[in-house]
Amino acid sequence: MNAFDLTGRLAVVTGARRGIGRAMARALAAAGADVIGVSANLEKTGSDVEQDVLAAGRTFEPIRTDLADPDAVRALGADLAGRERPVDILVNNAGTIRRAPAAEHPDTDWDLVLQVNLSAQFALARAVGAAMVARGQGKIIFTASLLSFQGGITVPGYTAAKHGVAGLTKALANEWAGHGVNVNAIAPGYIATDNTRALQGDPVRSRAILERIPAGRWGRAEDLAGATVFLASDAAAYVHGTVLPVDGGWLGR
Repeated sequence: MNAFDLTGRLAVVTGARRGIGRAMARALAAAGADVIGVSANLEKTGSDVEQDVLAAGRTFEPIRTDLADPDAVRALGADLAGRERPVDILVNNAGTIRRAPAAEHPDTDWDLVLQVNLSAQFALARAVGAAMVARGQGKIIFTASLLSFQGGITVPGYTAAKHGVAGLTKALANEWAGHGVNVNAIAPGYIATDNTRALQGDPVRSRAILERIPAGRWGRAEDLAGATVFLASDAAAYVHGTVLPVDGGWLGR
Protein backbone atom coordinates (compact mmCIF):
# COMPACT_ATOMS: atom_id res chain seq x y z
CA MET A 1 0.00 0.00 0.00
CA ASN A 2 1.10 3.57 -0.71
CA ALA A 3 0.38 5.54 2.44
CA PHE A 4 0.77 8.78 0.51
CA ASP A 5 -1.91 7.93 -2.07
CA LEU A 6 -4.86 10.36 -1.96
CA THR A 7 -6.87 8.78 -4.78
CA GLY A 8 -10.60 9.31 -4.37
CA ARG A 9 -10.29 12.00 -1.70
CA LEU A 10 -11.67 15.51 -1.91
CA ALA A 11 -9.46 18.41 -0.83
CA VAL A 12 -10.43 22.02 -0.24
CA VAL A 13 -7.60 24.53 -0.57
CA THR A 14 -8.16 28.17 0.35
CA GLY A 15 -5.97 30.82 -1.21
CA ALA A 16 -5.55 28.41 -4.12
CA ARG A 17 -5.26 30.94 -6.93
CA ARG A 18 -1.51 31.49 -6.69
CA GLY A 19 1.65 31.02 -4.66
CA ILE A 20 1.69 28.49 -1.86
CA GLY A 21 -1.99 27.61 -2.22
CA ARG A 22 -1.63 26.81 -5.90
CA ALA A 23 1.42 24.63 -5.18
CA MET A 24 -0.49 22.79 -2.45
CA ALA A 25 -3.46 22.15 -4.72
CA ARG A 26 -1.17 20.91 -7.48
CA ALA A 27 0.61 18.54 -5.07
CA LEU A 28 -2.63 17.12 -3.70
CA ALA A 29 -3.95 16.53 -7.22
CA ALA A 30 -0.71 14.81 -8.23
CA ALA A 31 -1.19 12.49 -5.24
CA GLY A 32 -4.71 11.64 -6.44
CA ALA A 33 -7.08 14.10 -4.77
CA ASP A 34 -9.86 16.04 -6.44
CA VAL A 35 -9.69 19.73 -5.51
CA ILE A 36 -12.04 22.55 -4.60
CA GLY A 37 -10.11 25.80 -4.89
CA VAL A 38 -11.20 28.85 -2.92
CA SER A 39 -10.00 32.41 -3.45
CA ALA A 40 -11.43 35.91 -3.46
CA ASN A 41 -10.49 36.48 -7.11
CA LEU A 42 -10.46 32.95 -8.49
CA GLU A 43 -11.51 32.77 -12.13
CA LYS A 44 -14.69 30.83 -12.89
CA THR A 45 -12.83 28.80 -15.46
CA GLY A 46 -9.35 28.47 -16.91
CA SER A 47 -7.33 29.52 -13.86
CA ASP A 48 -3.74 28.37 -13.55
CA VAL A 49 -4.58 26.18 -10.57
CA GLU A 50 -7.49 24.60 -12.42
CA GLN A 51 -5.19 23.74 -15.30
CA ASP A 52 -2.69 22.23 -12.84
CA VAL A 53 -5.32 19.99 -11.27
CA LEU A 54 -6.87 18.92 -14.56
CA ALA A 55 -3.43 18.12 -15.95
CA ALA A 56 -3.00 15.68 -13.04
CA GLY A 57 -6.19 13.92 -14.12
CA ARG A 58 -8.31 15.14 -11.21
CA THR A 59 -11.45 17.28 -11.00
CA PHE A 60 -11.44 20.92 -9.99
CA GLU A 61 -14.21 23.18 -8.67
CA PRO A 62 -13.60 26.91 -8.24
CA ILE A 63 -15.32 28.85 -5.46
CA ARG A 64 -14.92 32.61 -5.23
CA THR A 65 -15.19 33.71 -1.60
CA ASP A 66 -13.75 36.74 0.15
CA LEU A 67 -12.46 35.54 3.53
CA ALA A 68 -12.55 39.14 4.75
CA ASP A 69 -16.37 38.82 4.79
CA PRO A 70 -17.46 36.82 7.87
CA ASP A 71 -20.91 36.10 6.45
CA ALA A 72 -19.40 34.76 3.22
CA VAL A 73 -17.04 32.55 5.24
CA ARG A 74 -19.89 31.11 7.30
CA ALA A 75 -21.87 30.43 4.12
CA LEU A 76 -18.85 28.67 2.59
CA GLY A 77 -18.44 26.53 5.70
CA ALA A 78 -22.09 25.49 5.64
CA ASP A 79 -21.86 24.67 1.94
CA LEU A 80 -18.76 22.52 2.31
CA ALA A 81 -20.00 20.73 5.43
CA GLY A 82 -23.38 19.93 3.93
CA ARG A 83 -22.32 18.42 0.63
CA GLU A 84 -23.19 14.87 -0.34
CA ARG A 85 -19.55 14.17 -1.14
CA PRO A 86 -17.69 14.90 2.09
CA VAL A 87 -14.53 16.96 2.33
CA ASP A 88 -11.63 14.68 3.28
CA ILE A 89 -8.90 17.32 3.44
CA LEU A 90 -9.22 21.00 4.37
CA VAL A 91 -6.15 23.13 3.70
CA ASN A 92 -6.70 26.44 5.48
CA ASN A 93 -4.05 28.40 3.60
CA ALA A 94 -5.52 31.78 2.60
CA GLY A 95 -3.92 34.79 4.19
CA THR A 96 -2.98 38.43 3.85
CA ILE A 97 -0.41 40.76 5.37
CA ARG A 98 -0.21 44.47 6.15
CA ARG A 99 3.06 46.17 7.05
CA ALA A 100 3.33 49.24 9.28
CA PRO A 101 5.21 50.06 12.49
CA ALA A 102 3.23 49.01 15.54
CA ALA A 103 2.83 52.59 16.81
CA GLU A 104 1.24 53.54 13.48
CA HIS A 105 -0.56 50.28 12.66
CA PRO A 106 -4.16 51.12 11.65
CA ASP A 107 -7.09 49.34 13.27
CA THR A 108 -8.41 48.57 9.79
CA ASP A 109 -5.24 46.63 8.92
CA TRP A 110 -5.29 44.79 12.25
CA ASP A 111 -8.95 43.82 11.87
CA LEU A 112 -8.52 42.68 8.25
CA VAL A 113 -5.49 40.50 8.97
CA LEU A 114 -7.06 38.90 12.05
CA GLN A 115 -10.25 38.16 10.13
CA VAL A 116 -8.62 36.61 7.07
CA ASN A 117 -5.72 34.85 8.81
CA LEU A 118 -7.39 33.61 11.98
CA SER A 119 -11.15 34.13 12.37
CA ALA A 120 -11.98 32.82 8.90
CA GLN A 121 -9.66 29.87 9.47
CA PHE A 122 -11.50 28.94 12.65
CA ALA A 123 -14.94 29.36 11.08
CA LEU A 124 -14.09 27.00 8.20
CA ALA A 125 -12.35 24.49 10.45
CA ARG A 126 -15.31 24.51 12.83
CA ALA A 127 -17.85 23.82 10.07
CA VAL A 128 -15.88 21.27 8.06
CA GLY A 129 -14.25 19.77 11.15
CA ALA A 130 -17.60 19.09 12.78
CA ALA A 131 -18.62 17.04 9.75
CA MET A 132 -15.30 15.19 9.86
CA VAL A 133 -15.75 14.40 13.55
CA ALA A 134 -19.23 13.05 12.82
CA ARG A 135 -17.75 10.73 10.14
CA GLY A 136 -14.76 9.79 12.27
CA GLN A 137 -12.09 10.84 9.77
CA GLY A 138 -10.53 13.85 8.09
CA LYS A 139 -7.43 15.99 7.71
CA ILE A 140 -7.11 19.69 8.44
CA ILE A 141 -3.92 21.54 7.55
CA PHE A 142 -3.34 25.19 8.47
CA THR A 143 -0.69 27.41 6.98
CA ALA A 144 1.17 28.86 9.93
CA SER A 145 4.41 30.87 9.62
CA LEU A 146 7.84 31.47 11.06
CA LEU A 147 5.99 34.27 12.83
CA SER A 148 4.06 31.60 14.70
CA PHE A 149 7.35 31.31 16.63
CA GLN A 150 8.91 34.77 16.30
CA GLY A 151 7.81 38.40 16.45
CA GLY A 152 8.73 39.75 13.06
CA ILE A 153 9.11 43.44 12.21
CA THR A 154 6.26 45.87 11.41
CA VAL A 155 3.66 43.08 11.10
CA PRO A 156 1.97 42.93 14.53
CA GLY A 157 -1.40 41.78 13.20
CA TYR A 158 0.12 39.06 11.05
CA THR A 159 2.29 37.83 13.91
CA ALA A 160 -0.65 37.75 16.32
CA ALA A 161 -2.77 35.86 13.79
CA LYS A 162 -0.08 33.30 12.99
CA HIS A 163 0.61 32.70 16.69
CA GLY A 164 -3.15 32.16 16.94
CA VAL A 165 -3.08 29.64 14.09
CA ALA A 166 -0.42 27.62 15.91
CA GLY A 167 -2.49 27.63 19.08
CA LEU A 168 -5.68 26.79 17.22
CA THR A 169 -3.95 23.83 15.56
CA LYS A 170 -3.11 22.39 18.97
CA ALA A 171 -6.49 23.19 20.49
CA LEU A 172 -8.45 21.48 17.72
CA ALA A 173 -6.07 18.51 17.72
CA ASN A 174 -6.69 18.04 21.44
CA GLU A 175 -10.44 17.84 20.83
CA TRP A 176 -10.57 15.95 17.55
CA ALA A 177 -7.64 13.53 17.49
CA GLY A 178 -9.69 10.92 19.34
CA HIS A 179 -12.37 11.21 16.64
CA GLY A 180 -10.05 10.30 13.76
CA VAL A 181 -9.39 13.87 12.61
CA ASN A 182 -5.80 15.01 12.21
CA VAL A 183 -5.21 18.74 12.70
CA ASN A 184 -1.73 20.04 11.89
CA ALA A 185 -0.03 23.07 10.39
CA ILE A 186 2.84 23.87 8.06
CA ALA A 187 5.06 26.86 8.88
CA PRO A 188 6.66 28.06 5.65
CA GLY A 189 9.94 29.90 5.84
CA TYR A 190 10.76 32.85 3.62
CA ILE A 191 9.05 31.82 0.39
CA ALA A 192 9.32 33.89 -2.78
CA THR A 193 5.66 34.88 -3.21
CA ASP A 194 3.66 38.09 -3.58
CA ASN A 195 3.37 38.37 0.22
CA THR A 196 7.16 38.64 0.55
CA ARG A 197 7.76 40.85 -2.48
CA ALA A 198 8.51 43.89 -0.30
CA LEU A 199 11.21 41.95 1.52
CA GLN A 200 12.66 40.50 -1.67
CA GLY A 201 12.88 44.02 -3.11
CA ASP A 202 14.68 45.44 -0.07
CA PRO A 203 18.39 44.71 -0.63
CA VAL A 204 19.30 45.10 3.03
CA ARG A 205 16.50 42.91 4.41
CA SER A 206 16.80 40.34 1.62
CA ARG A 207 20.53 39.95 2.23
CA ALA A 208 20.01 39.63 5.99
CA ILE A 209 17.37 36.96 5.45
CA LEU A 210 19.52 34.95 3.04
CA GLU A 211 22.49 35.10 5.40
CA ARG A 212 20.42 33.39 8.11
CA ILE A 213 18.93 30.59 5.96
CA PRO A 214 21.25 27.55 6.10
CA ALA A 215 19.89 26.34 2.74
CA GLY A 216 21.21 29.57 1.21
CA ARG A 217 18.14 30.51 -0.83
CA TRP A 218 14.60 31.78 -0.58
CA GLY A 219 12.05 28.99 -0.58
CA ARG A 220 9.80 28.20 -3.52
CA ALA A 221 6.11 27.46 -3.25
CA GLU A 222 6.84 23.96 -4.52
CA ASP A 223 8.93 23.32 -1.40
CA LEU A 224 5.66 22.98 0.54
CA ALA A 225 4.35 20.14 -1.66
CA GLY A 226 5.84 17.20 0.22
CA ALA A 227 4.76 18.38 3.66
CA THR A 228 1.24 19.03 2.38
CA VAL A 229 0.81 15.56 0.90
CA PHE A 230 2.33 13.96 4.00
CA LEU A 231 -0.03 15.68 6.44
CA ALA A 232 -3.02 14.99 4.16
CA SER A 233 -2.21 11.30 3.87
CA ASP A 234 -2.44 8.11 5.92
CA ALA A 235 1.32 8.36 6.43
CA ALA A 236 0.55 11.05 9.04
CA ALA A 237 -2.17 9.08 10.81
CA TYR A 238 -0.47 9.47 14.21
CA VAL A 239 0.59 13.10 13.72
CA HIS A 240 -1.62 15.51 15.67
CA GLY A 241 -1.22 19.13 16.74
CA THR A 242 2.14 19.63 15.02
CA VAL A 243 3.40 22.86 13.46
CA LEU A 244 5.89 21.63 10.86
CA PRO A 245 8.48 24.19 9.71
CA VAL A 246 9.53 24.09 6.05
CA ASP A 247 12.07 26.87 6.28
CA GLY A 248 15.45 25.90 4.86
CA GLY A 249 16.74 25.57 8.40
CA TRP A 250 15.86 29.10 9.58
CA LEU A 251 14.54 28.09 13.01
CA GLY A 252 17.53 25.86 13.64
CA ARG A 253 19.98 28.74 13.20
